[in-house]
Amino acid sequence: MSFITIVDLEVFYRVGVTEEERSRPQRLLITIDMKYDFSSAAVSGRLGRTIDYAEVSRQLIKLGETRSWKLIETVATDIANKILAEFRPESVTIEVKKFSVPEARYVSVSLTRQRLVPGTFKRPLFWWQHWK
Repeated sequence: MSFITIVDLEVFYRVGVTEEERSRPQRLLITIDMKYDFSSAAVSGRLGRTIDYAEVSRQLIKLGETRSWKLIETVATDIANKILAEFRPESVTIEVKKFSVPEARYVSVSLTRQRLVPGTFKRPLFWWQHWK
């Protein structure tokens, strides 16, 4: 299993429940953990065979320039969807840290999403289907 990780990427996004909180960009730290088989890149030395983490970083820094969000949960979901669509890792885990509670070092949310491969979707089993 191979991972490419960007730890605590500093971005400034407009995020908050109230309009006042969204009126100015806030500092967030984002950690991105991308599962990706980069063995071909390791052998060939070709950037095109792996995920360009510098480009991921650039795109995430720019993402907040034209958008705003009410919840960091939505920020994490949007980032995961963007990375899956544009950089095609097998899966991605996102953690977003926000510094809005003075009594805490930070508040964070995290989520993991997997890329859907055509033809591999399996219908989930419901509890009653396990009793056959």
